[in-house]
Amino acid sequence: MTHPCDLSAVDARRRIKEGSLSVSALLESCITRIEVRNPEVNAVVTTCYETARQQADDMDKAHPALPELPPLFGLPVLIKDLIETKGLTTTYGSLHYKDYIPEFDAAVIKRLRDAGAIILGKTNTPEFGAGASTFNKVFGATRNPHNTALTSGGSSGGSAVAVACGMAPLAIGSDFGGSLRIPASFCGIVGIRPTPGRVPTVDMAIGHSPLWTEGPMARSVADAALCMAAIEGYASGDPRAAPLSTPTTLSPVALGGLKVGVSADLGLATVETGIRDTFDTLVSTLMPEFAQTQTIEPDLSAAPEIFKAIRVMDVYARAHALADIDRDKLGDNVRHNLALAETLTFAQTAKTSAAHTAIFKAFQKLFDTHDILICPSTAVSPFPIEATFPSEINGKAVEDYVAWYALTWALSLMGCPIVSIPAGRDHKGMPFGLQIIAPRHQDALALNAAAAVETALRQLGAT
Repeated sequence: MTHPCDLSAVDARRRIKEGSLSVSALLESCITRIEVRNPEVNAVVTTCYETARQQADDMDKAHPALPELPPLFGLPVLIKDLIETKGLTTTYGSLHYKDYIPEFDAAVIKRLRDAGAIILGKTNTPEFGAGASTFNKVFGATRNPHNTALTSGGSSGGSAVAVACGMAPLAIGSDFGGSLRIPASFCGIVGIRPTPGRVPTVDMAIGHSPLWTEGPMARSVADAALCMAAIEGYASGDPRAAPLSTPTTLSPVALGGLKVGVSADLGLATVETGIRDTFDTLVSTLMPEFAQTQTIEPDLSAAPEIFKAIRVMDVYARAHALADIDRDKLGDNVRHNLALAETLTFAQTAKTSAAHTAIFKAFQKLFDTHDILICPSTAVSPFPIEATFPSEINGKAVEDYVAWYALTWALSLMGCPIVSIPAGRDHKGMPFGLQIIAPRHQDALALNAAAAVETALRQLGAT
């Protein structure tokens, strides 16, 4: 028996539209799944069941009279606990905000509501999103649904786990250095990092940051695209935003017409041997499907210092005032970044900004000869829940909590749209993800190529 909560978003919406599924039945199925699964995985940290039930009831009564249904009509959506949601506790994973209830909706929340989505609750995140494993002092750790002894990744770990468990067909996460893509990979779902500014984020501490973006998480590319189309668009409050030239719609793309650049490590990351082998096997399987595949070796040697500078500036802008109030309430990752920020000089910041411009320009030239790029979403298999990052990769000590996920934060620096899709299992039997990367502002290409690869993997038996 298929429970309504296990339906795809596309299928659930179709059934609601034709009248074979009520909004209330879908909602109750999601609530039941949360009640059953959440105690073991700790993905959903705040709920608003009664408000959601009233909304669902109103929708069921109004549905027969509506000439056209909004795109997300009646679909329950869970929201990462970094995103302000009116009337719903939003902690940012921080003790400083454990009782904070916003009086406004963030831009993405308003768009979800306008599209007919039902907000069901908030999902766990590391404090202020600082970290690629999901743990905080307010709610504790979020566990991987495929093996609860292992991490879900982060920082959108709660959203990824919730979707993977069927707690909602859709969730919203955010991505700075990989926060949508890492947990999507670890949990076996789809995560979209749009071109920054495409999904408006108007409440950032540093509005011109090239890294921060919100995006959808779902169990298929088609479901994620449905959500993406509802939340994207221009907003004057986001200084990176531009009017959409190409709306995000799924339309067939032939893999046989694509020239693809592939890399297991982007010339930068230390990649677990088993992950590299898994990737190489997948690439070999997919090669005949493409017009051309070529290994790329970008020079991203300057990327670590660039990302470090942007990261610590972002954390400092958001948290330095809280440190002045009570530094001990803040988590280790946030305090670490604050300390680093206090050592940066203007000269260092200027040098890293210039270096960022240089590697950005060089990277964009890859798209002169390639339509898309493909690389692994993570360099390691999910690691034990007790650790905030893997201590070593291939016997080599990992320097700090960000070094292990260079495969994602190096790409964040390039401003490209990226879709992480599930691609079977790794050498340890855990979910494995691929990043599909397209040129800046070509989000539709990234999604359509990802959908085509998703289909090819399924037909080739590689998922």
